[in-house]
Amino acid sequence: MVATVKCPECGGEMKFDRQAYRYICRSCGLTLTREELNAMMSRRREEARDEREASRREYLKWWLSKK
Repeated sequence: MVATVKCPECGGEMKFDRQAYRYICRSCGLTLTREELNAMMSRRREEARDEREASRREYLKWWLSKK
């Protein structure tokens, strides 16, 4: 079974082009090598984790200020 790769920019489906050895988004046309795709997705995960952590800190600050 082949896993569907989602575009890190638009969320569209990415297909692997064997001739170019690159992933190409069917929606926005973004092209990435496997290494670039992995790096970009890793950065996105880190950014999402940082946003969640900032939100938790903000909530905790608000919660403690009400006590």
